[in-house]
Amino acid sequence: MSRIGKKPIVIPNGVEIKIDQALITVKGPKGEISVKVHPHVLLANENNEIKVTVKYPEIKADKALWGLYGSLIKNMVIGVTSGFNKKLEINGVGFKAQVSGEKIVLNLGFSHQVEFDIPKGIKVEIDKNIISITGVDKQLVGETAARIRNLKPPEPYKGKGIKYVDETIIKKAGKAAKAAGAGTAA
Repeated sequence: MSRIGKKPIVIPNGVEIKIDQALITVKGPKGEISVKVHPHVLLANENNEIKVTVKYPEIKADKALWGLYGSLIKNMVIGVTSGFNKKLEINGVGFKAQVSGEKIVLNLGFSHQVEFDIPKGIKVEIDKNIISITGVDKQLVGETAARIRNLKPPEPYKGKGIKYVDETIIKKAGKAAKAAGAGTAA
């Protein structure tokens, strides 16, 4: 049995959950989110708790679905109550970003400005060199942050580029440092 799937998901006050045959919708103070439900997954709403089970618990693929949908529904409840947030940091001389309408305009050292379309349901705020991405869908927030980071990943020599705020970049020694170190070792 799935340990994550066995745990019931407690529904906090102010959150409404609607279960249809092939769709679960969670609505809360921050917004609304829906997910299609696999036909082998069974959902029950009892006493302000969602219980997830599967049709065939002895089959390995169904056990995986059990834990997956347990986590997805838990993340949906967290998303509509408190939301999800990712922060990116821009490092480099002349590197900057600004929000204009439904786009982020980035200057990343290229010969042109890079425009990134903000997906629906995502809110972006920029404070100096920190980009804050917030939303109710954990997967969409993470994917948006990863796509923005991919525009100019941090390089290992000077650390210029876009990185997560809590990410550490291990810097490499350049050619000059290696050559100077090799000359003194002889």
